[in-house]
Amino acid sequence: MKLISNRALREFANVHPDAVASLQLFRGRIEKGTFKNFAQLNDTFRGVDKVGNLYVFNIGGNKYRIVASIAFSVQTVWIKSVMTHTEYNKGRWK
Repeated sequence: MKLISNRALREFANVHPDAVASLQLFRGRIEKGTFKNFAQLNDTFRGVDKVGNLYVFNIGGNKYRIVASIAFSVQTVWIKSVMTHTEYNKGRWK
């Protein structure tokens, strides 16, 4: 799949250096993967949930969240937001 906005991952990692390894692991799995649907995505990312039209990934042992939009037909993932678990729970990303 193609990842759009690796910049969001880099910017988050600059503020949260302990997230770098987890974010890069996420990026690598996305870019090497081919997912035809949510079920296939969930086989690789057990910590992913579908919330409306968005996908929420649990990253770094549930410390971080990545909110993304995915177009399976064109194999593209758009990062909408990267945040801590606490920020996610506040619901401002919705």
